[in-house]
Amino acid sequence: MEMAATLGGQAVGVSSFVSSSSSSCFTHNAKSRYPFTMVCRLAVASPRIVACSAVQESTSTATTETKEAKAAPEAASEAAPAKPKAPKKVPPKPLPQLMEEEVIPPLLEILQSQDDLSEIELSFQDNRLEGSFLKEGTRYSFWAFFPTGDLTGPKGFSLSSYGSEASTVEPFLVDEKRVTGKHVVFWVEKRLAAQGIIPVWKE
Repeated sequence: MEMAATLGGQAVGVSSFVSSSSSSCFTHNAKSRYPFTMVCRLAVASPRIVACSAVQESTSTATTETKEAKAAPEAASEAAPAKPKAPKKVPPKPLPQLMEEEVIPPLLEILQSQDDLSEIELSFQDNRLEGSFLKEGTRYSFWAFFPTGDLTGPKGFSLSSYGSEASTVEPFLVDEKRVTGKHVVFWVEKRLAAQGIIPVWKE
């Protein structure tokens, strides 16, 4: 038995059927230009009556899901904020400039605040901070040494009084990991206070 299947008024294929009381056979003889599925069932009541139906398949759902899957990572990449650039590190000041701007002015102010000190002098040259002053008729001098020309290398401190030679050079700023101009001022003041030249300050 042959049957022509139509879809939308157009012939889409010719099929032949062979039926019996116990089995059925279906052969699809032509290719369709439309995606559809032929479903055949053998009627129990009459072995010669075969019911066929064509169901058109839709690909719109799969296409939509594919577009959504592609759009998801694109949207995520657009939403990700740009990483801020790390600020550039400010290069350290040359040691002479640092001494002139951050060490000598505040240290001079500390010494000038002492009523019993006079003839105060502070200078920096040859990688050495030098200070001198007069207290009760006695001349005091001190030196802070920076042999490598920066604050990261070895440092030393020396003091003299009564016109005598300078004392032995002692390690200076050894407990500070990152030395700044404020540290230099603080430790010079502390060394002078330890010798009783200026009063001990309150921290």
